[in-house]
Amino acid sequence: MPIILIPIILITIIIFIYLLITKNLIKTFRYKHLPCYDAKHHFINGAQFLSKSRSTPDRTIAINLAKQAADEADRSIALDPNDAASHVLKALALDAQGYTTSALTALDVALSPLTAKSLSDAERGEALFKRAEIKKVSCCKEERVDSVFEDLVESVKLYGENAEAFWMLGECYEKKGRREEAVRAYEKAVRIDPACGARDALKRLGSGLVLDIETQPARE
Repeated sequence: MPIILIPIILITIIIFIYLLITKNLIKTFRYKHLPCYDAKHHFINGAQFLSKSRSTPDRTIAINLAKQAADEADRSIALDPNDAASHVLKALALDAQGYTTSALTALDVALSPLTAKSLSDAERGEALFKRAEIKKVSCCKEERVDSVFEDLVESVKLYGENAEAFWMLGECYEKKGRREEAVRAYEKAVRIDPACGARDALKRLGSGLVLDIETQPARE
């Protein structure tokens, strides 16, 4: 064999090995991450169904769309059970159908240590608020205040831009007889959203914040 052919043969072998390794790596990556891509696809479909459910005035159609959203959430969870967003989506879809107990169970899973780490602080705060909101109407009176209160305290720590969370927290403080803390929570709610219903509570409790807001000139 001529000496000049030896480098050519070696280069050919190296290129062949490189292409073979690259092909196997791509195949491994594709199949390793395929469930996650499919899970996201089902999640997006579910979110779209839920959005349509909330926007339609027809109750029957809305419930049917919410059911489809829950089904897509289940498909996403089956592929990626540690993604909290899919559990939250399922909870919202179940709540839209009136299944509050099942919705709470889904939120409990979403907020469990194993799955909650996939949520940002703001997302966890919103999920805690939603759980508190559902508990408020579904739990018995003895359990309601303390359980809702705990979720709301944590919620506003994680995400302090939700006026409704502060409003509801103020209501909990009032029920516990903690007037000053209730006023502070209501005031935070009104500062975030001046049109928030917490204004009425502040008027009732004699807070000066509402008067200050009402006397401010309107912005052009």
